[in-house]
Amino acid sequence: MAHPHKSEQPQAYESDTAQLSDRLAFVDKFPSAARITRLSMGVSFTALTIGALLGIVQALHRTNVFRGVISSADYYSVLTGHGVLLALFFTIFFLTGIFTWGTSRSLGRELPSPRFSLVWFLLMLSGAVMTATAIFGGLVGQIPFSADVLYTFYAPLQAHPLFYAGLAAWLVGTWLAGADWIRAYYHWRQDNPGERIPLQMFMILTTMLMWYIATLGVAVEVVFFLLPLSLGLIESVDPLLTRTLFWFFGHPVVYFWLMPAYFAWYTVLPKLSGGRLFSDPLARVVFILFLILSTPVGFHHQYADPGVPEGFKFIAMTNTMFLLLPSFLTAFTVVASMEYGARQRGGTGYLGWLKALPWGNPAFAGCALAGIMFAAGGFSGIINAGMNINSLIHNTLWVPGHFHLTVGTASALTMMAISYWLYPQITGKRLQFYGIAQVQPYVWFIGMGLMSNAMHRAGLAGVPRRTAEPQYQQFDFMPVLGSMLEMRLQIAIGGSLLTLGAVMFVLVMAGTWLAERGRGRLRVDSHLPEPISGPSDSPRVLDNVRLWFVIAVVLVVIAYGFPIYSMVADGALNPAAPPFPV
Repeated sequence: MAHPHKSEQPQAYESDTAQLSDRLAFVDKFPSAARITRLSMGVSFTALTIGALLGIVQALHRTNVFRGVISSADYYSVLTGHGVLLALFFTIFFLTGIFTWGTSRSLGRELPSPRFSLVWFLLMLSGAVMTATAIFGGLVGQIPFSADVLYTFYAPLQAHPLFYAGLAAWLVGTWLAGADWIRAYYHWRQDNPGERIPLQMFMILTTMLMWYIATLGVAVEVVFFLLPLSLGLIESVDPLLTRTLFWFFGHPVVYFWLMPAYFAWYTVLPKLSGGRLFSDPLARVVFILFLILSTPVGFHHQYADPGVPEGFKFIAMTNTMFLLLPSFLTAFTVVASMEYGARQRGGTGYLGWLKALPWGNPAFAGCALAGIMFAAGGFSGIINAGMNINSLIHNTLWVPGHFHLTVGTASALTMMAISYWLYPQITGKRLQFYGIAQVQPYVWFIGMGLMSNAMHRAGLAGVPRRTAEPQYQQFDFMPVLGSMLEMRLQIAIGGSLLTLGAVMFVLVMAGTWLAERGRGRLRVDSHLPEPISGPSDSPRVLDNVRLWFVIAVVLVVIAYGFPIYSMVADGALNPAAPPFPV
């Protein structure tokens, strides 16, 4: 029987100076923001459920373990649905939810207009439904929709116009969401001149400025090329140009997946550990570095494209390596915060303090395990980013092995874990099925460990990605370690455990959503302890987000200006290639 758990008891380590208002459920203090957060997270969890089920279907099909659900022709519709629902809708809807919570919590006020907030949410939802309809219509012969274009939807692959129109609507919705949060900040600033920007609001501002820059590429690709192409208004496009515009967006969106995780690791995880954030200034530096460096790196996805000058690929590689710096800073700051919390709880020794951390708390355990997987994903990402060594694993199963560690665990597992802590606050209901919640992060961690390590090794053996027929029977791959049969079984078992983990998470969320409210006082709250080193320890220039935005734009112009000019100099549609399917 579902029941509240003892770990929801008030935490003794929280600051005694916290105000009573901080202890109230978020839904009681900010009901409008709580509603938008609930709606966004509801869509996010729905996309996770469907996307996870599509994932196990393709994992079993590809590995030849079970091929009775779909045909190889339908595999690409399933793959497109898996990628789009998880990489775009699960992650970004969760982001809009937690950023809405973070905006109201950190500024201490509701968003300016509940009606406007509902408009951008409905616009995003409408776009997501349109896009999903176009994808799944391809599985039904009587419906004239099709979108077998994968998550990387550049030409010459062509989808039904509904797919692109839906993406455009969804994208505009995200822009309006950012405008909503910035407007709330503007009102707060008028009432609080001279105050340092609250850390969570600072993270939201820098992330959204990065989003506005990064999405320009995909917006131009969709609105000016792919949508007119699908409508028959133009007959052909330049594949290199559309691919470049996609990757202008396609790499920084990785950080948009990761920023909610960073947001949680910096501001919530220290509290869950029993302590305080080690350094507010370092957190601000990290987000500034992501704003500046995240966009001018997309060419490292195009090392194999002959139309991109080698010098600009080198610039992209260099910028990508610089991005290791904020990742290392994050590792240091977050681990230091966790160690401080563990020692506050009685932990001792060089590594003995790890035992004092609350591994039975699913919110903490999920975030910590996600951080471990992110470290592994960072190292495999260095291989992807190197111009020469990238050719060893280009378009192999290594690549999805890498991003299942980053977006599939660092982001996804953190989002699920932090939901165990946040969802009761936006519903006013205690978390249900706590025992299942405690086990779920470990199931996900083990499943991803099995699947991703096999994917990496299969990639080194040359097993291709993006295909329903890897030709296991007619070609001898040469594994560096293990056998092909063992890797295929690991992928199938790991994928099954991941699906189980997703179902367990959704069960806990659904049980909490359906539970009664008001039976006892809610025992979790949005109060976050002050950092050990606060914002007053850093120069005020860190808060000058306009300056960092201008620098980011200048770097983008340097990295992309000449290559894109050279691509459009002979006409934006030349060299022309017809779409596929025609």
